[in-house]
Amino acid sequence: MKKMLILAALVGLTATPAQAEHWDVIGTKLKDTCPIGKYMAIVKDFNQWGRSYGYTATILTPIQDQDQTMFWWIGKTENAAKFGAAWDAWRDGLSDPNSTPAKLQARFADCATNHSRSGYDAW
Repeated sequence: MKKMLILAALVGLTATPAQAEHWDVIGTKLKDTCPIGKYMAIVKDFNQWGRSYGYTATILTPIQDQDQTMFWWIGKTENAAKFGAAWDAWRDGLSDPNSTPAKLQARFADCATNHSRSGYDAW
């Protein structure tokens, strides 16, 4: 009985639940009036805001792709719950024109057009 209890304790200590990272993938094209450097400055400011929510974005630009004008926003959070919290804060902030999310969204809208958006679990 004692051996069984020790074995159960060891298995319990080593077993961890699987947890997937969440990826927020947005296909975007820059407007003619927005060079990539300007867009990346907005992304940098967004990442400063997103840090407190555990959300960070990386931009993928095409090297080999049939559409050289589309680039990809890869936003990552530890899990879908963290993404949901960040999304809620972003969405709620848009109602206040003086909030950081509203100001960032206005800059994004001036600079780029989103063409697609998908969410993924990354294991």
